[in-house]
Amino acid sequence: MRMNLHAGLLFLLFLQLNLSAQNSKHSESEITAKEESFFLTDISYINDVVFMGRKDSIAAPYIYPSLTYFDKSGFFADASFSYLTSSDQGRIDLFLISAGFLFDWDQWNAGISGTLYFYNDESYNVQSETVGDLSGFLSYDLNIVEISVLASTFFNNENSADFFAGLMLDRAFFNKDQSFLIDPTLTIYAGSQYFYEAYYNTSRLGNRKGKGMGSAISQPTENTPVMINEASKFQLLSIETSLPMHYQYKHFIFSFTPVLALPQSSPTIITEDEVIKEELKSVFYFSAGISYWLNTKKTKG
Repeated sequence: MRMNLHAGLLFLLFLQLNLSAQNSKHSESEITAKEESFFLTDISYINDVVFMGRKDSIAAPYIYPSLTYFDKSGFFADASFSYLTSSDQGRIDLFLISAGFLFDWDQWNAGISGTLYFYNDESYNVQSETVGDLSGFLSYDLNIVEISVLASTFFNNENSADFFAGLMLDRAFFNKDQSFLIDPTLTIYAGSQYFYEAYYNTSRLGNRKGKGMGSAISQPTENTPVMINEASKFQLLSIETSLPMHYQYKHFIFSFTPVLALPQSSPTIITEDEVIKEELKSVFYFSAGISYWLNTKKTKG
């Protein structure tokens, strides 16, 4: 199996169909094009959690170290955690483990994966009720643009599973020695919103798990049952533009990815006392990271 710089960008998207807390993770795995197995260590930072264009009213910045093994057969396995860096909320907020396979032939790339999520009980991450997902992608390179389709099933704690689909268009540009890549990308996501309904029942309104946190709508003193009218509907959720940039120096990889998310299909929030049409706003966020890859055996010569 060959891993190249651009194929790895697809990997970062499909591994967690933009689990935003890990949004730029693993984009470095593509750097080595040798048919070898290798380990990848990474430490990255993201300034806020955004998933399907949705986010909490309080920023959730993460530092997330990870260790990934890539086998030349296409198998990979990953373990990581996310540390919440807010001044009054410093803690490990999430552990996750993933495994799957990557494939490539001719102009095609594809992958499948499964991920387990272990959130801190106090997490206000918009995905904090997610317990696992099954994801996949398929892409075809037309030379002038690469077209990718993504699909995932996300399983939620004590709630129905969500189904997501995505369409991505991108074009990678390299410098002369291919050590630097810039990849303008447009991605469109659609799906259901059970994850968002579960989030509202645990981390928004008066249901905030932690103490002393504000809310964008109100703060009742007791738990407020919440329903999202569109939770079961398969709708357009977010249109996102990003500009991943990656630079390799020997076995080190430096990455930076700015993202602009334009959320779609504002949900209708229903409580015992009121019905509110949430006003979703566009959001800009970014991630940056440093990685180091290590072959499992020394290269001859």
